[in-house]
Amino acid sequence: MLKFLKEHFDFKIYGVTMLSILTALAIIPCNMFLPERFGYENGLLENIQMFCLFTGLYFAFTARTEKKFFIFAGLVLTILMLREVNCGRTLFFPIPGEVNAFYSWNQIKYGYLAHPLFGLYMASTAVYFLWNKLFVNLWNIIKKIKFPIWNVLLMILGMFLSWYTEHTMDNEILEEISELLFYVSLIGIIYLYSRNEKFMLK
Repeated sequence: MLKFLKEHFDFKIYGVTMLSILTALAIIPCNMFLPERFGYENGLLENIQMFCLFTGLYFAFTARTEKKFFIFAGLVLTILMLREVNCGRTLFFPIPGEVNAFYSWNQIKYGYLAHPLFGLYMASTAVYFLWNKLFVNLWNIIKKIKFPIWNVLLMILGMFLSWYTEHTMDNEILEEISELLFYVSLIGIIYLYSRNEKFMLK
């Protein structure tokens, strides 16, 4: 067991790990002091999230090794980006005169196409994964790589806090800052595997 941990778990704190740690430490003060509007759609926190996701796209699409795998990662990041803006609904269809309110798809011309098209894109991403047999690559990669354990744990923490907040309380600041922790940690992992020789997929 100790041999496995030594071979596959990396507990070192990297620069991208520090970004995740700082984001995690910011959760409580942000929840206590940030105005509610910072957690609105297209607000400060969501804009930072989108910046992180765009950065992740850059890292994924410019990776020097395992290009097909990183293209898949970029496609998944695009799904997350589309989800954040509800496929563009929260960007282009605000309700005039109302705060953080948007027309629903059934109120928008051709809006009924949004969910089927989004579903088609997700299905296409899955087809890309299967067609290129990336599940084989993934298993081979898992068997030989190290895991940046702090980034992984902070990513899981952000994902759990975001899910818990969304389903148990009405707190947009806490939900958005938790999502930001998830994204920062995830992009940190993509950075390490695409840029750091110690983690780089080969």
